[in-house]
Amino acid sequence: MYRLNKYTKYHIIGFVLLLNKQDFVLTLNNFLENFGLSIMKILFILTLSILIYFFRKLTELILQKYIFTLEILQHYSRDIMHKLYKPFDYLVLVINANMTLYVYNDFSSFAMTTKFFNIIYGIFFTYIMYKIINTIATIKIATLNRENNSIKNEMINVSIKIINFLILIIGILIVLYFAGVNLTAVLSGLGIGGFAVAFAAKDTISNFFGTLSILFSNVFSQGDWIIVGKNEGVVVEIGLRVTTLRTFDNALISIPNGNFATMEVKNWNRRILGRRIKMSLGIKYDSKTEDIKNAVAQIRTMLDKHPGIATENTKYKYKEVHGAKLISKDNFQGVKKTLLVYLDEFAPSSMNILVYCFTKSVDWQEWLEIKEDVMHQIMKIFEANNLEFAFPSLSIYNESENIFRE
Repeated sequence: MYRLNKYTKYHIIGFVLLLNKQDFVLTLNNFLENFGLSIMKILFILTLSILIYFFRKLTELILQKYIFTLEILQHYSRDIMHKLYKPFDYLVLVINANMTLYVYNDFSSFAMTTKFFNIIYGIFFTYIMYKIINTIATIKIATLNRENNSIKNEMINVSIKIINFLILIIGILIVLYFAGVNLTAVLSGLGIGGFAVAFAAKDTISNFFGTLSILFSNVFSQGDWIIVGKNEGVVVEIGLRVTTLRTFDNALISIPNGNFATMEVKNWNRRILGRRIKMSLGIKYDSKTEDIKNAVAQIRTMLDKHPGIATENTKYKYKEVHGAKLISKDNFQGVKKTLLVYLDEFAPSSMNILVYCFTKSVDWQEWLEIKEDVMHQIMKIFEANNLEFAFPSLSIYNESENIFRE
């Protein structure tokens, strides 16, 4: 087998030498020499292009057959390969261009050309790592959401941003290295200038630590309805520097995370049972005492039996509290079941009945539906007890005529 290969090689060399002696080849070579080319160079370039193409296919097969069959990667292999098709195609083009210049320059390379292509390879390496890590992260997030995992979305988002930032730093260092920059001098310079950078970027550092404070203190999460200062809306994203809110008039507000250390935050979503209904029902002063007592008792009974109103008998599922904490579970998790109905005050133009209770649902639309039904029930009770709603009025007493006028 070795002899056959040896003889075959000799035959090929002989064929090439014979080909070079042909008149039309000599004529064509003389023409191509004006452009720094020859038949041999063109054949080498074509052969290398074919080999690079087959090497790409071989690499793809090896990845699919051996690397991506590993248990840790098998859930992500298809998506990773789909994301890497285009980058690999572009990389093949760059390698082809590099090898073409290498052959064109009589199998030697210029220092500037080598440096340029090394920088391009460093950029491709960084981009491929970015694609792989973000593809895995996207699939992992979708899996966690399906499994209702306790890991907060914003923790994952911030972690991905930090990882992407580290990938960017590594990519920049690789590019600088291939560009001929002395990384030791750069890193030592960063140490010397660290104080100046830290002072100049104090707001950025403050916002970063504000992000960590938000994540670990668990004050609010993505999707929560919060009020911060004069701003009210739903949390869209907790970023490394700012938190974005979508207001109810559909504007987008960005609040630096460092501000949350000094601002009060009201979170309407941190409640699992009880959204308040509070009404002051004004009735006329000429109402009979017995009718008022009956109406108050009937309203209290109606609310106690209403399917949408929380009472002391309402059952609900507590969320598990991690760690030892001597606190009220109801207050910590947002549970309110107070139900109060009383004749409350003698106002200037009415006697007021206080209705104070909480709905079982904390959803706004469901709360409005329950509140509307409660108001209709109260109106029916007033009608049954001959009570009328009072409205602001003014009585004038004329001393000379000794009469009242309303």
